[in-house]
Amino acid sequence: MMITRRAFGAGLAGTAGLLWTGRVLAAGVSEVRIGFQKTNLPVVAQREKTIEAALGPDVAVKWVEFTAGPPLVEALNVGAIDLGWTGDAPPIFGQAAGAAISYVAALPPNGLGEAIITKADSGIATVADLKGRTVAVGKGTSAQNLLVAAVEAAGLGYDQITPTYLAPADGAAAFAAGQVDAWSVWDPFLAIAETRYQPKVLARASDILKVNTYFLGNRDFVAANPETTKKVLAGLRSAAAWADVHRTEVAQALHDVTGVPIEAQTLAAGRAEFGIFEITPEIIANQQETADRFFRLGLLPKEIKVAEAVWVPPAT
Repeated sequence: MMITRRAFGAGLAGTAGLLWTGRVLAAGVSEVRIGFQKTNLPVVAQREKTIEAALGPDVAVKWVEFTAGPPLVEALNVGAIDLGWTGDAPPIFGQAAGAAISYVAALPPNGLGEAIITKADSGIATVADLKGRTVAVGKGTSAQNLLVAAVEAAGLGYDQITPTYLAPADGAAAFAAGQVDAWSVWDPFLAIAETRYQPKVLARASDILKVNTYFLGNRDFVAANPETTKKVLAGLRSAAAWADVHRTEVAQALHDVTGVPIEAQTLAAGRAEFGIFEITPEIIANQQETADRFFRLGLLPKEIKVAEAVWVPPAT
């Protein structure tokens, strides 16, 4: 599923509301549509059917696959899905463009599973050596946030490198062919590259950033359906608890649904962190720091306040 970036336009803000009217006013929710990428926790939740168990037999779960976070956020904005996972950067760009999204819960960061890499024989030894070089990265993704922060920490301006904005699959092809000097990306694409090329790791997210990944919701859906949203979160907690002690099974499940070699999926599953928790003031502050960095560099059209997009569940 792909929703064009024009979906973030001001004119579609009203359209999103109209799309939701019938659904929000319906007597109960009969289906929850969840956007995902084929990575750790979503795959586990699907395999173990923990969300289906939490919702009960009267609510169906429809899983909608995306290749990256930005199109998933766009789908949330127009009401094509109800809930979904992304990294740290996509909701920032979405909020700046007026998307009807809410932060529902936080997940652990990509950490060791997201990095900037270069071929071992590239002659590039540090992030500072990327000056004047081309770096493949997904625009508006968590990998772009890593690249921006790493370049800044190395004393370079973002305008001193040449980012080449590519989706992960295209970035993999460009990296393999030597068409770019480096690549900023997440698992399992990172794990595939590590097992296939033994690249030099210039920076990992765990060394540069203190960020989270996020479970997001369409703003109108979570406001109108708090109990359903809470049940989905309960299902995710069950999946996370299972995954944390069944990493071999997680790797096999990821291999089965993606076709990615088991060696790479074992590497990715072994270093993943599993969990889902409430969004704290500290988490909001860290996300705000990222948003402020993007605005300072001219990557956002306006300043945003992350706290304004955080879902506050009603007290039970």
